[in-house]
Amino acid sequence: MADGLISREQQEAALSHVQRTGERIEEALLELRALEEVVLLKWLAAFHQTRFVSTEKLSKADIDRFTLEKVPKKVAEKHNVFPVLWDADTSVLSIVTADPDDAQALQDVQLASNAKEVKAFVGRQRAVHAAINKAYSGDIHAFAVLDRAAHAQFTNMLDVYERNLVDEESLASALAAERAGRERTLTRGDIEQGTAAAVPGVSTRGVSIDAFLETLNVLITLLESTRADLRGHCALVARLMRQVSERIGLAEGERNAAIIAGYLHDLGKMGAYHVTALNVAEYDTHRAAAHKLYTAPTRMMESVGLASEAARAIEHMYERYDGTGFPGGTSGKEIPIAARLLAIADTYADLTQNPRNPYRKLLPAVQACQVLARYRGTVFDPNLVDVFRMMVTGADLRARLLATRHRVLLLDPDPEETTVLELRLLEQGFEVVAARTVDEAFKIISRGDVELVASEIAIGGDDAIGLLARVRREEWGHRLPWVILTGRAAGADAQRAFAAGAADFVTKPCSADLLVAKIKQILAREAGESARARGVSGSLTEMSLPDMVQVLWHGKKTGALKIRSAGRTGEIHFVAGNIYNALWDQHRGEEAFFAMLRLREGDFTLDPNFEAPQRVIADSPDGLLLEGMRRVDEAE
Repeated sequence: MADGLISREQQEAALSHVQRTGERIEEALLELRALEEVVLLKWLAAFHQTRFVSTEKLSKADIDRFTLEKVPKKVAEKHNVFPVLWDADTSVLSIVTADPDDAQALQDVQLASNAKEVKAFVGRQRAVHAAINKAYSGDIHAFAVLDRAAHAQFTNMLDVYERNLVDEESLASALAAERAGRERTLTRGDIEQGTAAAVPGVSTRGVSIDAFLETLNVLITLLESTRADLRGHCALVARLMRQVSERIGLAEGERNAAIIAGYLHDLGKMGAYHVTALNVAEYDTHRAAAHKLYTAPTRMMESVGLASEAARAIEHMYERYDGTGFPGGTSGKEIPIAARLLAIADTYADLTQNPRNPYRKLLPAVQACQVLARYRGTVFDPNLVDVFRMMVTGADLRARLLATRHRVLLLDPDPEETTVLELRLLEQGFEVVAARTVDEAFKIISRGDVELVASEIAIGGDDAIGLLARVRREEWGHRLPWVILTGRAAGADAQRAFAAGAADFVTKPCSADLLVAKIKQILAREAGESARARGVSGSLTEMSLPDMVQVLWHGKKTGALKIRSAGRTGEIHFVAGNIYNALWDQHRGEEAFFAMLRLREGDFTLDPNFEAPQRVIADSPDGLLLEGMRRVDEAE
């Protein structure tokens, strides 16, 4: 935290996670996504004055038997150390451990190996444990159970799909084969170590739910890469299912099933009509298509052993709340809750993402929720519609307040090349648009809302560097950051790219996480040199003022939050998240802030370019909110 890599809030969250789970602080930081693994390991390596070994490197390491035998399995497991290199000439043994300064462990390893010296490199504790299981016990899936990991598994899968475009049948077959292989391996491991456990919401034994969902994420995104207006649709629905199921507090098994249903609900339905619950309710052609296809996803996934909750959610997503839907004609709460959520999330994603929706245009979040509200009690569960509206409009407003979303264009003729990068960008809060031709890319760029371009050099028969030069000749394209990401490593290409104005030149294969970090750096640099930031406007009905204050406080935002309600105006001045002053009618300081907390309706504008002239309020935002809400409660 002192080095600025994490915030105080992230530190407190990580410490709380450690107290709750008993895990190491490093694992807590990674679990909370406060840091990327490489960033954390680099810091640890500098702290311990050694080198680091990433999880990816350990997962691919093929250590010879002679080196492994230098450290007996019991010693390796006792101290969680893994031998990676033996130098016979100098009798130096190199190991990876999460505690490179553990003198007792190093001494035990030195005695066991008869080495003159033991060099300790730093690594993630879970990765070291997985390496021990893989090398000593023969568990080839040891790395697949790491949370948010399974990188080697996905790399192998993508190697296959790089040669063959994924289709729906091959997806089901791949998952079925993966399940069968995992069950055989884990059954043998159960006898030896007793480590396998069931995953709530997934019938496959011993598979990490994170690994299973990430597998679906990658494969479904590849499958949807050819859906012109619905690229990433199922991934978006799955994210919405996760958010709303967490918001309403579904049990873990139900939540997992809801997310899986979000990924798989369109499998086998990717034809001329997008059969959402709204479209099926309004159009006979869509209803007829849905009658034929509503069981397609579960039939295709039958050999995988899909959890019954997920299957029921998919097959009943066209039931209507008033009981006039199909296949069962059930109504109200008789419809599985995951099916009711899926109907809402799928329709919302269609309205906000698909320009061929019933309104023939993309609707913003508020308008899409207004459409859902028109069908409350008929097509959709009215209570779930209300919860969903509060969730998505609040998330949209929060993103705008924090200004975290950047629009990035990925230009590559091969959709499979951009899939993993697109996933990582989406996870980091970016908005991603893809183009497959130079002409398509130029049209998108000329709209003026793209903040960075990452492109291959060869785009069909065209040259992306030529496109870069063309964009640079336009007034609106002088400062647009451009990253060349290519499989061609010729020095002449790099010279041409930098001469045309590229910000960076990266050769494939490249870590998606590293490239995202580079993109963030470039955008941060450009933001520091760019014009004044844009303001944000909205309504207090979208997000309450106390919630907005917390967002701006935790986001360490600077600016003036200007409030207008019933003809009266006020302001709250923020500097790095702290409240410096407040104005409301004749009130100033804390009294003005407390008065505004009572507002339930009104409009607001956040001016991020405002600079507070002086600090009048000394109390923390947390203290102000507590006192303000106490006064509100007393007044009521």
